[in-house]
Amino acid sequence: MTDIIIIIVSILGTIFAMLAAIGLIRMPDTYLRISVNTKAATLGVGLLLAAAAIYFGDIAISSRVLAIIIFIFLTAPIGGHLLGRTGYISGNELYEKTKIDDLKGKYNKKTHELSSGEESEDSDGEDKKHS
Repeated sequence: MTDIIIIIVSILGTIFAMLAAIGLIRMPDTYLRISVNTKAATLGVGLLLAAAAIYFGDIAISSRVLAIIIFIFLTAPIGGHLLGRTGYISGNELYEKTKIDDLKGKYNKKTHELSSGEESEDSDGEDKKHS
């Protein structure tokens, strides 16, 4: 019974990793590629590591695998966010069918400051926060 669980979990992990690889090739822009890799690859690696933990069945290995899975689940979205933000700031174009650009008009290329949208410009061109 354990062998069947290991096979199912590892096949699911492999499928998600393969979908991430296909998405990396098929997605039209940087931001969609980041999204695919952050989600599918993280889940694929997590499932493959879970299959390894089940296979070995040792508490020492399982605790290390759990620590690795938690680390990956915490760091992958942060890394994806930073890559996306860097791509946006460096001027990577959005896919032409993108409908919403949440950062449009909020990034100042001269000062490299990103406003939250709660700031407005007064007549002097200086940013002032609402109280």
